[in-house]
Amino acid sequence: MLEFSPGFFAVALPAVVFAGVSKAGFGSGASFASASILALVLPPGLALGIMLPLLMLIDLASLRPYWRRWSWPEARALMLGALPGVALGAWLYRIADDDAIRLLIGVISLAFVIWQISLARGWVTLGGRPLPLRGGYLSGMTAGFTSFVSHAGGPPAAVFLLGRKLDKTRYQATTVIVFWVINLFKFVPYSFLGIFTIQTLIADLLLAPAALIGAWLGVKAHHMIPERAFFAVTYVLLSCTGVKLIWDALA
Repeated sequence: MLEFSPGFFAVALPAVVFAGVSKAGFGSGASFASASILALVLPPGLALGIMLPLLMLIDLASLRPYWRRWSWPEARALMLGALPGVALGAWLYRIADDDAIRLLIGVISLAFVIWQISLARGWVTLGGRPLPLRGGYLSGMTAGFTSFVSHAGGPPAAVFLLGRKLDKTRYQATTVIVFWVINLFKFVPYSFLGIFTIQTLIADLLLAPAALIGAWLGVKAHHMIPERAFFAVTYVLLSCTGVKLIWDALA
C-alpha cells in the first residue's frame, strides 16, 4: 500500500521536478533518474506506474516550445524501432519479479553513468561522420525496451541523435516528440499489466503540479544552465541510486 506520508513527498516531489527539468531542458537522457529514486522507497512497478502519466504530462507541456523544431527523419526511425522494444519490455515485465526489475533499473542507471563518462573522457567516440539513418531503428528498439522497464529510453536515443550531429535545439525537440509517442505506446500495456492503480492515479494528481513546474524550469534551463553542471549532479544521483537498487535486489 502506498502511504502519502511526508517521507513519500520528500522523495517524490524533487524527483518529479527533476524529471521535468531533464525532459524539457536536457533531452530526456537523465529523466529516468526519477523512477530510479522512487524505486528506492517503492516497489518498482508502483514507481513506474506513478511516473509514466507524469512523464506524459511533462512531454505535453514541452511540445509547444519545441513544436515542429524536431528532425522528422530521425524521429520517425526511433518511433518505428521503439514498437518491438516496447513489446519485448512488456513480455519481460510479465515474467520478472520486483528484485529483477530493481536489478535491471540499477544496472541501466550505472551503465548510463559509465557511458557518459566514457564519452566525456574520449574512451568512446561517435565518429566524425553522421550515423546512418537506419541506425535509428536499432536505437529505437533499445529505447523502447529500456523505456518500458525503467523509463530509461533517453540514453539509447541519445547515442543515435548525437551521432546524427543535430544542433542543440533540434536534438531537444526531437527527443520531446519521440518520447511523447513512445510513452503513448507504453500506456496500453501498462494498463493491461496492472501497473496503473487507484493509488498511482491519486499520486499523479498530487504530483502533477511538480511535473509542470519542472517542465517550465526545464525550458528556461535549456538556455541558462550549462549541461555539464546539470549532468554532473545527475551522474552522482544515478550512481548512488543504481548501487542501492542493485544491492537491494541481490541482498
